[in-house]
Amino acid sequence: MRYAIAIPQFYSDGSFDPGAFREYLVRAEEAGFHSAWTQEAVFGTRPLLSPMEVMTFAAACTDTLRLGCTVFVSTQHIPAQLAKSTSSLDQLSRGRLDVGVGSGGKNRPYAAFGMRPDRYLARFTEGVQLIKKLWTEEGVEHDGEFWQLSGATISPRPFQKPHPPLWFGGSGPTALRRAVELGTGFFGAGSVPTVTFADQVRSVRSQTERPDFEIAKRVYIAIDADAGRARERVNAELTAVYGGLSPAVEAAAIAGTPEDCVRAVRQVIEAGAELILFTPLYDQPEHLDLIAEEIIPALA
Repeated sequence: MRYAIAIPQFYSDGSFDPGAFREYLVRAEEAGFHSAWTQEAVFGTRPLLSPMEVMTFAAACTDTLRLGCTVFVSTQHIPAQLAKSTSSLDQLSRGRLDVGVGSGGKNRPYAAFGMRPDRYLARFTEGVQLIKKLWTEEGVEHDGEFWQLSGATISPRPFQKPHPPLWFGGSGPTALRRAVELGTGFFGAGSVPTVTFADQVRSVRSQTERPDFEIAKRVYIAIDADAGRARERVNAELTAVYGGLSPAVEAAAIAGTPEDCVRAVRQVIEAGAELILFTPLYDQPEHLDLIAEEIIPALA
């Protein structure tokens, strides 16, 4: 088992504290976390720093901690630019980058990015295929529905060969099949309850026997000696993140005493997660310490 922690990104205008941010990342590395992860949302009512810039800052604060984004909504990116940015960051971090991609679904504000919502899945698939070509080939030739390149080369290509780990989000059968066909791992969403995640794992494992294909799960977590207070606080944060609180999202989040949380995380592991991304939505430094000192040792 490997354990990861969310990187703080929620900062209102002018509130970012570089020293505290650096201390958080150093503590995560010293505590033995495998990796630290960002997320992406260009628009939203909750302030969120951009993942690429946050990971670049984090790379400069650390030496061994892997860094990832789950997920880039890659339908809202130009593949050549995303390939170049991620290649550069993989070089800057000396091969510590993980890249997650997702389509974003049909209800994203595609017009704000100069595209139409129709054919978004075809655009997503072609974009990922093109990124992988640019990561691994010289003189790329590509004559697709959405992008055309002739003799295109990105240099330097990623530090990791053939390319950084490529994780796929998504939940439906087609998305899971796409993850197996194009990715190196599947990342279960934080909004998905453990019982649903277990079904997703069974579906993925039935489609591939690749020993290198990995499965991860984001886990929203709130730890408190008062279990009721933990649930109340995480529900308030989830409402802010999702613009409401559905029963599924509430069921997916883990909240309670350390003992409660250990039991619930064990269920996620039993469902098939090989990497757990702990994602506290408030008091992140305090939660990092609690997870490192009380949750992970109890799971060993």
